[in-house]
Amino acid sequence: MLVSIIIPVLNEEGSIKGLLQQLQVYRQQGHEVIVVDGGSTDKTVSISELLSNKVITSKSGRATQMNNGVGEAKHNVFWFLHADTLIQENAIDNIQRALATQEWGRFNIKLSGSNILFRLIERMINLRSCLSGIATGDQGIFVKRKTFESVNGYTNIPLMEDIALSKKLKKISKPVCLKSNLITSSRRWERNGILSTVLLMWRLRFLYWIGMSANKLVDQYK
Repeated sequence: MLVSIIIPVLNEEGSIKGLLQQLQVYRQQGHEVIVVDGGSTDKTVSISELLSNKVITSKSGRATQMNNGVGEAKHNVFWFLHADTLIQENAIDNIQRALATQEWGRFNIKLSGSNILFRLIERMINLRSCLSGIATGDQGIFVKRKTFESVNGYTNIPLMEDIALSKKLKKISKPVCLKSNLITSSRRWERNGILSTVLLMWRLRFLYWIGMSANKLVDQYK
């Protein structure tokens, strides 16, 4: 059960190398790494070309980029990762075991910052995700090719693409909630303020839940 690892990027020269270096062991095992660039103006592409199987260019927008990455993928499992993520050992082993009996899933996340509030936030995110069956992109969604294709992939929207995909996938089955952590950058929280970011995320999710389009919400996501 080989895996195509798909990473959408845009000006991630400060983050992408760390993740790609961790993924080299999987490339040696026959898995592939596909980086999908949305128009970077820094060194993201040149770094990625040295450490991935394929770098493709795409219109910007995570949904578009990830769908385009799938179009270039050759394996029957897709694992979507953000560029500012770090993984633990045996991550793909865990994915393979999970997908032996299930259709899709995600990891728990751990925020990179040391502030004690991050420990509460990450626990709430992980608990809410497992209870609701809704995964975020930071949680490293993985899915069988046939299952992903059966729901027509990511909806081409500028925001909430992970939630839209989860809603479609959970009609097929609940996600596997892997307890092992992906470490995701807390840079947004630290830059914009922890409380402000929490409130923003809650507001955007609520507005999306009651029916506001992602095209309208994206202007509020700075």
